[in-house]
Amino acid sequence: MRIAILETGAPPRDLAVRFGDYPDMFRRLLLVDGDQAETFDVAAGRLPADPSAFDACLVTGSSAGVYEPLPWIAPLKAFLNAASGRTALVGVCFGHQVMAEAFGGRVIPSPKGWGIGLHRYAAAGEGWLAGLDTLAVAASHQDQVVEAPEGARVLAGSDFTPFGALYYPGRRAISIQLHPEFAPDYARALIESRRGSRYSDDQADAALASYEEANDRLEVGRRLRRFIEAGGA
Repeated sequence: MRIAILETGAPPRDLAVRFGDYPDMFRRLLLVDGDQAETFDVAAGRLPADPSAFDACLVTGSSAGVYEPLPWIAPLKAFLNAASGRTALVGVCFGHQVMAEAFGGRVIPSPKGWGIGLHRYAAAGEGWLAGLDTLAVAASHQDQVVEAPEGARVLAGSDFTPFGALYYPGRRAISIQLHPEFAPDYARALIESRRGSRYSDDQADAALASYEEANDRLEVGRRLRRFIEAGGA
């Protein structure tokens, strides 16, 4: 398997030293011996010249908002439209949001505020989430998809995040708002790094306590891999 990781953001510098960057996290989650992953720094203007040279293009999380006038966001949206149907596409967090915007949906800074900790979604039990009633995976987002693109199917969500996982029939594309690449120790360290700045003590404490429960990140990772191996079917 050969995938292109479209890197759109990075962990805080001190956490990156301890846990690696986002491409490292996805390599640990998705790849096995013999697989290859090439990283493309999207903010530096790097995108694959030929999406079909890869089994999948995966868009990472980012602290950026898809609605911000950053010079790299419009080219990324154009790339996703051009790559649609030519290779499997996977979006995670910011990747989920930018894919929705690229295909005609809408993303806003949610008035609900930050979603952090282990979030549980109800699953439709179809598509790449077939057989699952619920899934619990790390959340770390303030923006949300509030309008799904025409033709997109909602495969999972919650009251807090109704459009939590999307599938685009005919585009060979899926996306999820949650972070299956976040191991619990990284998720906890990220929360602590933002305590008192982005999150109150009460928010941080509640989010940390949620990680005492079992999570489904490895199962979600297996399903992402299966989607890629199936060619985005």
